[in-house]
This record gives sequence, C-alpha cells and structure tokens, in this order.
Amino acid sequence: MCELVRLSISLEDSLCKTLEEMVQKSKYRNRSEYIRDLIRDKIVAEQWAEAAEVLGTITLVYNHHQRELSEKITHIQHHSHDNVLAATHVHLSHDICAEMIMVKGGAENIRHLADSLRQQRGVLHCDLTMSSTGENLH
Repeated sequence: MCELVRLSISLEDSLCKTLEEMVQKSKYRNRSEYIRDLIRDKIVAEQWAEAAEVLGTITLVYNHHQRELSEKITHIQHHSHDNVLAATHVHLSHDICAEMIMVKGGAENIRHLADSLRQQRGVLHCDLTMSSTGENLH
C-alpha cells in the first residue's frame, strides 16, 4: 500500500458546504476518498487529452433491421482489431440491439473508432466511456 501524505486546503465556506453535500450524496465514507477519486478522474481526462494509452467502452444502440448495419459494425471492429478487446451483443427488443465494445489503445484511435461506429446509418446512439489502464492512478 502507498504511503499516505496529509495535506490541507483552503476553500470558501460555500464551496466547502457544496463539497460536503457532494460527499454525502455520493455515499463516500469521507472527503479524502471523494477527493482522491476526483483527482483520478482528472488524471484520466488528461490521459485522454494527451493521446496516452487508454481504456474505454463504446456502447452502441442500433436498429438491427437497418440494411447491412451489423456487417458494417463487425467490419469496423475487425479493421480496429488492435484496439478491440471484447464485444457483447444483446437484443433489447425485436428491432433494437445494443453492443458494448471494450477498447484499449491510443486515445485518438479510440475516438476515431467510436466516431466511425457512430456515423453508421441505423445507429441510434453511441457513447464512449473513457477510462484508464490504471498505470498512473496509484
């Protein structure tokens, strides 16, 4: 386990009250855990901005009746085989499917992959969730 370092910060009273409300609402045990996660979120955002190696999930919701859409989605993933770690396909209704694609690689490559999928006719929604490989979070 890492050695803990204690530090103090100065906040305006209103900002401190807002922080306390956010900690309580989020069900964190204490402010330190909440602030550590805020810092980690900022690190992940910086990694994505710097085009570092990142981890992400692309979630697609689409109409599987759209002509050749399933084949196009599969083709795009095969073209990015170096970045695609896994994919899960589920049937939400008779017409609508969802696919969750776990990806890893350069941030720009991952964004490009998500954009390529998003642009396909019949894709109703595409969301890229950004995360980190965890290398710089401890």
